Amino acid sequence: MEDTIVAMATAMGEASIHILRLSGPEAETIIEDCFIPRNIERWLLRENFTLNLGVFFDEGRVLDEVLVGRMLAPSSFTGEDVFEVNCHGGPFVAQRILQACIRHGAFLAEPGEFSKRAFLNGKLDLVQAEAVIDLIGSRTETAANLALTQLKGGLSETIINLREEILEILAFIEASIDFPEDDVENLDRESLEFRIDKAIFNTKNLLIGSKTGKLLRDGLLTVIVGRPNVGKSSLLNALLHEERAIVTDIPGTTRDEIRETVSVGGILLRLVDTAGICESEDLVERLGVERTWKALKTAELILLVVQANVALTDDEYYILETYATKVVIIVNKIDLTEDERIVTDYNMGQWIPFSVIKHQGFDELEAEIRRRVYQGDAALASVPLLSNVRQISSLDRCSSALIQALESIRLGMPWDILSIDIRQALHHVSEITGHNVQDSLLDDIFSRFCIGK
Repeated sequence: MEDTIVAMATAMGEASIHILRLSGPEAETIIEDCFIPRNIERWLLRENFTLNLGVFFDEGRVLDEVLVGRMLAPSSFTGEDVFEVNCHGGPFVAQRILQACIRHGAFLAEPGEFSKRAFLNGKLDLVQAEAVIDLIGSRTETAANLALTQLKGGLSETIINLREEILEILAFIEASIDFPEDDVENLDRESLEFRIDKAIFNTKNLLIGSKTGKLLRDGLLTVIVGRPNVGKSSLLNALLHEERAIVTDIPGTTRDEIRETVSVGGILLRLVDTAGICESEDLVERLGVERTWKALKTAELILLVVQANVALTDDEYYILETYATKVVIIVNKIDLTEDERIVTDYNMGQWIPFSVIKHQGFDELEAEIRRRVYQGDAALASVPLLSNVRQISSLDRCSSALIQALESIRLGMPWDILSIDIRQALHHVSEITGHNVQDSLLDDIFSRFCIGK
């Protein structure tokens, strides 16, 4: 924190502009040493949040004509004096300016060091910091909106409110322990049980939504499965809007997994097109079928493609029975039946009449995917959600500690034993926002950022 750091804030390579970011106690001094503004009077006013045109020089020679943005402490992203140098987009030009800043006393920033300083200076909490990573890496509009909501502090506020509830419970318990005979407001066990039960309820609501949040952030691992020549690859191509998989009338054309990603209704699907399930004498085809069965075990959604008016096989029944909660049945090729009737020898699972050729069933499939991701609760689309594995794990441990505390009350345990459980709950919920966090965890989180962020 005592050093001034510098890094590229844009990716290297040819571009219209590059941006270099300086932050720290000597940032202004370094800029003063290397920058001659065109409007010196305006520059000397030290106005915050301004762009200033001038030339950047080092060792007596001009390196480039630049725009310098000035963001002074404590109003900057890091909470320190921050200067951003906008130079022309040649990598050689940017590197010369970067090296000049280092020669004048700056240190090359580590990955995520700007965001880490923002956290340490109280400009954002860990939920918001991790939302920065998610926003940069988001691949759908829905995922970007979720990360943006977290970055704005919507989720942090919910977590902080829960933390305050637990703090209040702990304060009452410890007051009863430390001052049992003084005039201190005591909670009887019944009202204390009510408060803990309320905290458990709020925690569980967050955990319920976290399943949706994680799927929106990471995507849904979706396996397309079925017999040979039922239209699996045609479905994949239609979802991708490109001819990704070879489609022929010859069964067994697909012999290995094809993996692609696509956004369907704002949900990222990590698609896996698999070899058709069948008995085969062909070694390569048998290996492909083995991979199909393995893929089903890790799938979060299974699109079981069957053919209209064709009876189900034992393998298809097995998939329906084994993975019932994950399966959506795509009853394909209904355009080939005169009355568009579908198979009638099964009554389990969600099924959708489908025709890739007539583009029928896609809207229904999108609606079913959204229903599953949002768990049938449309309100989840508009509330802050946990989506990060670390955050979910900490909240889950917090919930377990609260449940243990509730059990301790019902067993008539002493107040000091009860306080241990509540302290554990407080510790775990504090890990989420960073109120209580180890340096090793901070290093791990911010090392995942790119340099310059």
